[in-house]
Amino acid sequence: MNNLATDMKLSKQALGALMMALQKSLLEQSDIVPVLEGFDFIIKDAELFVKNPPLVKFDADGEWLGDAEV
Repeated sequence: MNNLATDMKLSKQALGALMMALQKSLLEQSDIVPVLEGFDFIIKDAELFVKNPPLVKFDADGEWLGDAEV
């Protein structure tokens, strides 16, 4: 087992994914925890990136369209 500690920070992309998860949970009035638990991460240059960020979709009038499909 490798016990080496590595310092990492969230990338701007990961911070954006976290903010989108928060926005999604607020719009849906749902628990944010399952979205965060579903995040898959990669490490690049000592920063964490989210491979599967949540998407929130709006129409041209700014109306929320619910869950967006990739």
